[in-house]
Amino acid sequence: MAVLWLLARLPWGLQRRVGHLLGRLLKPAMRSRRRAAARNLELCLPELDAAAREALLDRQFAALGVGVFEFMRAWWGRIEPIEREARIEGLAPVQALLAQGRGVLLVSGHFTTLEMCGRMLCRHLPVSGMYRRHDGAVMEWAVRAGRLRYATAMFRQEEVRAAVKHLRGGGVLWYAPDQDMLGKDTVFAPFFGIPASTITATHQLARLAGCAVVPFFHRREGGRYVMRLGEPLPDFPSADPVADAAAVNRAIEAMVREAPEQYLWIHRRFKRRPPGEPPVY
Repeated sequence: MAVLWLLARLPWGLQRRVGHLLGRLLKPAMRSRRRAAARNLELCLPELDAAAREALLDRQFAALGVGVFEFMRAWWGRIEPIEREARIEGLAPVQALLAQGRGVLLVSGHFTTLEMCGRMLCRHLPVSGMYRRHDGAVMEWAVRAGRLRYATAMFRQEEVRAAVKHLRGGGVLWYAPDQDMLGKDTVFAPFFGIPASTITATHQLARLAGCAVVPFFHRREGGRYVMRLGEPLPDFPSADPVADAAAVNRAIEAMVREAPEQYLWIHRRFKRRPPGEPPVY
């Protein structure tokens, strides 16, 4: 942890260069993850030929390498020089919702930029987060403490009541429902046209808290960050959790198409299949 804390303080330009080098090393080293990412690209972006997908895979691992430093800098480093060049769009409508006393659930995906952009967004909105507990006690303590430097609160995934209370009180909660969570309440909903096991927590949180659900787009362009708060999802929640899961997946798919190399393709998004469907990995 001490070494990571020191690496978080390297100059941003050096971190990006070292991160790209790290990405080149990660690609051959992470064989099973590389195969999963390649298969995901083949499934989700069939319009790309094999050469284009391989080039995108290279950029994915470069983004992962830089992402290691993005996470460390967000948790333990300084972001002021980077923040000056960042752009955030769509703040005013969300601020208006908060002024009315309505909670806002920010929905995003697992991108390499999520921690840096989350920290920068906290300078403008009182954002809390929902996360999965880390297995290691030291990492759990360090990451939670790092996030609480800028987030209003951090809720573990099992702390649903506290998260609902926060939203009902007019709070902002960031949540990423785009991974296949074993043992959770899930439905199959299309993601890039493929049935994906999708957690229904977004539907449930919105139903229980009466909050607006707002897509949070974020990406890195070179060394500069671009963030956008989209329009609230219309007629959300509905009475149909499957339709709501599909709406959330469409929003995340739109985010991925804006910055495909920065999405976490190494996650086996389609590891669970509908009954009777063959495995894809």
